[in-house]
Amino acid sequence: MAAAAARVTAGPSSVSLTQTRWRRAAAEPRQDIMEGEQAQLRNLRDFLLVYNRMTEICFSRCVSNMNYRTVTMDEEKCLDSCASKLIRSNHRLMSAYVGLMPGIVQRRISDQESKAAELNQIASSESTPVALAAGDGTEVQSMPSGESLQPVPSSTADSSS
Repeated sequence: MAAAAARVTAGPSSVSLTQTRWRRAAAEPRQDIMEGEQAQLRNLRDFLLVYNRMTEICFSRCVSNMNYRTVTMDEEKCLDSCASKLIRSNHRLMSAYVGLMPGIVQRRISDQESKAAELNQIASSESTPVALAAGDGTEVQSMPSGESLQPVPSSTADSSS
């Protein structure tokens, strides 16, 4: 009877563990989807900002008469010209950005690698034994990791340095 009770109590916990694993596995694709949606929203926001800025610039340059409900032919030509200039300049900037980005990324990677190498060098130099002079003419080796101190004869320490 006790074994049956143990199986009954073990059953739900194993089910909840399985459910937890399934939830985690199901959550990972959701996070990827959410990140993709957030990236799309950022792209849309950036596009709308550029579009709104272009609209403000071209409107302020080209529309001078607010007496009519329609755009005049001169205003329409000016707006077309203005928009195409801004779009061409945006394309040129983006192509320059795409061309320069690999070099910038490579420089950042090399900077990070050099910083990591410096930190590793500092960490390795801190883990080497340091000889301290004791008052009685002998030297004591100290380990930064907190190991015990060991006396070293001064003649051995002098010959190593």
